[in-house]
Amino acid sequence: MIRWIITFLIIALLAALFGFGGIAAGAAAIAKILFYIFLVLFVISLLFGVFRGFK
Repeated sequence: MIRWIITFLIIALLAALFGFGGIAAGAAAIAKILFYIFLVLFVISLLFGVFRGFK
């Protein structure tokens, strides 16, 4: 999932560099959404790991 975030971030930066504002904004928004999804899944994974260790 981190690869997708980095990919969309690079697409957004390149699109902004070449002046494609709409594409840059869309790619940045997708990268931001994927980042938050990754963050939530990471925290859930950590919590399950902690609770699994207490048994």
